[in-house]
Amino acid sequence: MFLEVATTIGALIGALIATLISVKALTIVLAVVLLYCAYLSQQPKLNNPENESTDPLGTYLQLNSNYPTPEGLMSYQVHSVPSGFSVMLVAGVLSGLLGIGSGGFKVLAMDQIMGVPFKVSTTTSNFMISVTAAASAGVYLARGYIDPGLSMPVMLGVLPGAFLGARVLIEANTQILRIIFSVVLVVMAFKMIYSSLIGGV
Repeated sequence: MFLEVATTIGALIGALIATLISVKALTIVLAVVLLYCAYLSQQPKLNNPENESTDPLGTYLQLNSNYPTPEGLMSYQVHSVPSGFSVMLVAGVLSGLLGIGSGGFKVLAMDQIMGVPFKVSTTTSNFMISVTAAASAGVYLARGYIDPGLSMPVMLGVLPGAFLGARVLIEANTQILRIIFSVVLVVMAFKMIYSSLIGGV
């Protein structure tokens, strides 16, 4: 919830300034950044928890925890909390502006910068997305940019997939998840570039 403060503030800022920025240009920039994120997700962590001392701020905020694995509970410690918080703020702004793409930033911030295990990063990002989206959705709904009826069939498709993914996650190989994550980011990036240059977003 601590990181959610940053993404929520960012989402509100992004939603408020969305009409003042060229979304087409921003979309292309975001696509390039997503490609870079896909590359980073396959690299060794920028911060290796084994080579760092415990982050006092992470300890004070009680961010250190554990997560289930086939071998039992595994503990982890969070590092570089201020840097992670800053990236989350940027992710929130992007979410408010474009509505997509910010999940990749959140996962990379937690995984690469804060030293959070990849599985924990992805599941935490899923939880955060709902809160971040709700923050900016109110602004867009008031402006008439949201069609509630259109969201229903999308939700019916997303929910079963989310339940299935949650069940598979615990047993899934982390490296395979990283590869899938990278592929999804690359597909999203090229789709955004295509939509901006050819689709006329």
